[in-house]
Amino acid sequence: MTPKQLSNGILRTLAILASIAIGLFIIFKISTVIVYLIVAILFTLIASPLVRFLKEKFKFKNTLAVSTTLFVFLLFITGFVLLFVPLIINQVDKLSLLDIDSLRQNYAAVIEQLSTYLSNYNVNLSSLLDSSSLIKSIDFNFIPSFVNGLINILGNISVGLISVLFISFFLLKDKTYYFESFKSILPKSKKTKIISSVKESKELLSKYFIGLILQLLIVFILYYIVLLIFGVDNAFIIALLCAVLNIIPYIGPLIGILFAAILTMISNLNGDFSTEIIPTTIYVIIGFIIVQFIDNMISQPLIFSKSTNSHPLEIFLIILIIGSLFGIIGMIIAVPTYTILKVMAKQFFPNNTFVKLLTKTT
Repeated sequence: MTPKQLSNGILRTLAILASIAIGLFIIFKISTVIVYLIVAILFTLIASPLVRFLKEKFKFKNTLAVSTTLFVFLLFITGFVLLFVPLIINQVDKLSLLDIDSLRQNYAAVIEQLSTYLSNYNVNLSSLLDSSSLIKSIDFNFIPSFVNGLINILGNISVGLISVLFISFFLLKDKTYYFESFKSILPKSKKTKIISSVKESKELLSKYFIGLILQLLIVFILYYIVLLIFGVDNAFIIALLCAVLNIIPYIGPLIGILFAAILTMISNLNGDFSTEIIPTTIYVIIGFIIVQFIDNMISQPLIFSKSTNSHPLEIFLIILIIGSLFGIIGMIIAVPTYTILKVMAKQFFPNNTFVKLLTKTT
C-alpha cells in the first residue's frame, strides 16, 4: 500500500467517523421530534383499525374517518385527564412516599419490625439479609421520579399531544401517498415481498399494541381493586406504578409485587405489625399473584399468541434471548421485533425448513 493510498484510507475513515458523529449529534438535538414521530407511528397502528371500521361500516370518507378517530381518542384522553389527574395530584400532595429520607427510615423500620416478628418463629433475618446494605442498594428515587415525570408529562402534554395528533392525522390521512412513495424506492425484484411483509407486519403490530394497552388497563384495574379492598393508602399510585412495570415481561410483574409489598407495609406503618401490617401485606401479595395468574392465563396468551401468531413458549424463549442480549429494553421490544422478522422470513425464505417450522401457524 502506497503512502497516498494509506492517507486516502485514513481520510476516508475520519470522514466516516465525522459523519457518524454529526449524525448522532443531529439525532440527539431532534430527539424530541423523533419521540413524537415514534409515538405518532404507534398511535397510527392503534388507530388504523378504527379508521378502517368507519370507512367500511359507515362509509365515511377518508378525511372524515381520520378526523372522527382522532376526535374519539381526544375525548378518551380528555376523559382520562378529567377523571384521574385530580386523583393523582391529590394523592401526590399527601404522598409521604415522595420524601425519600422518610421513605428510607420507614423501610428500615419495616425491616427491623419484620426481623423481630420472624425471630419469634426462630427465623434469623439478619443472617439472610444485611438490612443496612439493602437499604443503600435500593434506590427509592424512582418513585418520585416516576410520579414527577408523570406530572411533567401531563403538564407538557399540550405541546406533545398537538404534535402527535398533527403527525398522526397526516400519517392516517395520506398513508396511501406515503406507501406509494415507499414502494417507488424499492428494488423491483423484491418489491412484492417487501410490500407483503410491511402489510402483514402492520396488521399484526396493530393487534399487538391494542392488546397490550388493554392488558395494562386490565392489570391496573385489578391491582387497584386489590389495594382498595385491603385499604392500602395511595392505592392509585401503587397500582399505576405496578401496571407500568408489567410492560417488562416476566421480570416486571415480580418487581411490581415486591414493591407493592414494601409500599403496603410502609403505607400502613402506624398499625400493629403482627396483626395488621403483615396480614394486609400477605393479602396484597396473594391478590397480586392472582391478578398475574389471570393475566398470564388469559390476557397474555390472547395478546402475544393471537396477535403475533406465535406459540407462548416461542415468545417466552425469544424474550429471554433478546433480554439476555439487550437487557430490559430488549425484553420490551422483543415481541414486536420478532414479529416483524418472522413475517419477513416467511416472505423471503418460504422454503427454508426452519422458517416453515416457525411460521406453520401463520
